[in-house]
Amino acid sequence: MKKYLITGLLIWIPLVITIWVLKLVVDVLDQSLLLLPPEWRTEALWGVHVPGLGVVLTFVIVFITGALAANIIGARLVHFWHEILHRIPFVSSIYSAVKQVSDTLFSSSGEAFRKALLVQWPHKGVWTIAFLTGTPGGDVSNHLKGEYVSVYVPTTPNPTGGYFVMLPRADVIELDMSVDEALKYIISMGVAAPGRSSRGSASGKG
Repeated sequence: MKKYLITGLLIWIPLVITIWVLKLVVDVLDQSLLLLPPEWRTEALWGVHVPGLGVVLTFVIVFITGALAANIIGARLVHFWHEILHRIPFVSSIYSAVKQVSDTLFSSSGEAFRKALLVQWPHKGVWTIAFLTGTPGGDVSNHLKGEYVSVYVPTTPNPTGGYFVMLPRADVIELDMSVDEALKYIISMGVAAPGRSSRGSASGKG
């Protein structure tokens, strides 16, 4: 009986969690339907809420926004909008920080979260997986002697929480592992090991 229960749990737990996460994402994106006039919503048209239409509407809005911003007139409008937000107290600091992070993460030329690293954390002799986020900048770089990298060390099993640290480049090892593989490894607390060897090329040893 114990064997059958464990087998059943191994089948249902990933399925239930996957469905729950997808439902959460769909429910959040469905909030975009509130942008439509009440008479245009499915409740008024068909008498019932149709889940998932918000996902389609969100995709259409994002696609149209990107298409408009790609031309000269759209780029000027976006620049004008940015200038307005930058002039609003408190809002400007939040918007600037979020925009800088999003530009770094989603830029095709950026290096943020493009590489999985092996680092010693929280002290020497203890190794964990981290992600390269860039290099130290501003006045911080003036106080660091030598070549340093900015690193995000995620927690497990929730990688959205973690620590931002700056380490000597010689103390990190670049892994031959994709970011997706590294995230799975972290979320599973080391149970779901990557399928191939992860002996990366060392930038140095700590």
